[in-house]
Amino acid sequence: MKIIIVGNGKVGYAIARQLVGENHDIVLVDEDVTALKKADSKLDVLCMEGNGASISMLIAAGVRSADLVIAVTGQDETNLVCCLIAKKLGARHTVARVRNPDYRRDAPVLKKEIGLDMLINPDLVAAQEIARILSFPAAFSVEPFARGRVDMVGFQVTESDALSGVALDTYGRQKPANVLICAAEREGELVIPDGTFVAQPGDKLYVIGAREEVLRMLQSMGRHLQKVKNVSLLGGSRISMYLTWELDQTGTHVRIVERQHEKCLQLSEKLPTALIIEGDGTDSDLLASEGIFNADAFVSLTDRDEENLLMALSARHAGVPKVVAKMTRPNYMEAVGDTGLESIISPKDIIANQITRYVRALANSEGVAVESLHRMLDGAMEVLEFVAGEGSEALLDKPLRELPLRKGLLIAALARDTRIIIPDGETRIMDGDRVIVVAGSMMLQDLNDILRK
Repeated sequence: MKIIIVGNGKVGYAIARQLVGENHDIVLVDEDVTALKKADSKLDVLCMEGNGASISMLIAAGVRSADLVIAVTGQDETNLVCCLIAKKLGARHTVARVRNPDYRRDAPVLKKEIGLDMLINPDLVAAQEIARILSFPAAFSVEPFARGRVDMVGFQVTESDALSGVALDTYGRQKPANVLICAAEREGELVIPDGTFVAQPGDKLYVIGAREEVLRMLQSMGRHLQKVKNVSLLGGSRISMYLTWELDQTGTHVRIVERQHEKCLQLSEKLPTALIIEGDGTDSDLLASEGIFNADAFVSLTDRDEENLLMALSARHAGVPKVVAKMTRPNYMEAVGDTGLESIISPKDIIANQITRYVRALANSEGVAVESLHRMLDGAMEVLEFVAGEGSEALLDKPLRELPLRKGLLIAALARDTRIIIPDGETRIMDGDRVIVVAGSMMLQDLNDILRK
């Protein structure tokens, strides 16, 4: 596919980096020469300097034959104008980054009036992911599938876990819950475990199933599942605002520390249920006097990765049960792993995953397209959701043990009507099932791609 990306900031670069790996023809447009030089030296893309909302620039970039234009500059209005012009000039599909909550409320009108195909909001999706993690305090990641009926939860094995040092088939015979341990990470390497796999302290395991079943498994392991009732947020960012709205729905009390006076006033107006504290969130006296670390969870959401990391470590040292930090710089991610912090949120990577799913769906107009996509371990592992039906007849109503499945993948769960099925060799995929597949980086575009050629 021919794809034009307008805006080479952190989000634009992350999208370009991911799509290049999917073998698409990428054109990257930005006015920042320095940023373009970095992309040109690191990625196999065509870099063009200029205003992406300019008609002449878009034509020069090849918009008339473009399959997709993705506008992710720092200005919502520029992104919307770019998509409007691109659609008028012949682009088949357009995607705009829109962060302002007012525009989000206008999404249906924007899609209808200017032909916008998709709106993306890194701040909103980051807030939603954090809210999911806080709903599972024992987990470092929570990814939803089957319209929220299935969760894949990642957690780190400790010495006290009942699962530690036990083969999975032995543990499974105890029938703790109807779930599947579908993947493991050990010393940075991905493992698709079988029944002989023995979990060790420090392993990161990924378990999939209905939410109540996952909770039952964690409880059987001896994990503390106390509900998060009080959350402290560092930084009055847009993510903090969206997250507060998400947590309001569960009755969670939120405190936000923000140093800028004007921003505190805005937050007080928009977030009447939250306690807004004006001050320096790195000041130990302020932290102590306001009891910031006397919370069930602490989330650092400033614009500075260094501050987020430092304060997340401070919160963990102070004994906060659940700590989450936002990080944007790729070169920090390896260092973060050495600190023991588990829950790290990268908004740009979440958006890049969304765009990759969308692009794969566009590229597969005749088969059974990707419904959901989550990439982990820097792309080494993908979890995908498909809806079985027309185009996947070769898979339907046959025992899984008879299907010639590719090596390195696993059918982890089926959602059928109101049932969640953890499959075995006798399970059959039926028309209308939501099929969740765990695989190494195979770039699956179609449900039929799980079969050997």
